[in-house]
Amino acid sequence: MRQATTILTIDTSGQGLVDVTAQVQRWTRDQRMAEGLLTVFCSHTSASLLIQENASPDVRTDLEAYFARIAPESRAYLHDDEGPDDMPAHLRTALTQVQLSIPLIDGRLALGTWQGLYLFEHRRRPHRRTLALHLIGS
Repeated sequence: MRQATTILTIDTSGQGLVDVTAQVQRWTRDQRMAEGLLTVFCSHTSASLLIQENASPDVRTDLEAYFARIAPESRAYLHDDEGPDDMPAHLRTALTQVQLSIPLIDGRLALGTWQGLYLFEHRRRPHRRTLALHLIGS
């Protein structure tokens, strides 16, 4: 049994879903483990992680529109220290997740045919986000 860790830096261009599947798969493959468990952790309170369909861009568009409706910027929130998108970004993170666990089987992440890993940026302006990856296995 062994472990490996790294930090991935992801630059976002503003609100939306950023596909990080290839970067995560590449790093995982480079660890040369056959079986294990990968944890991906987003160390931010205004961005989150999703496993979602990677085939149709309409899915991403609909997800972004849905979150804009359920956590709109047009409300008067008490917390707006960094602008009108501040509290809605925190709400969207609270409704999603900041950690994913993905099994590693036969040296490959056990993602389904149409699944991809996404960093979900909830702020309007670009940000530099960090993802901590931890792989344990053999």
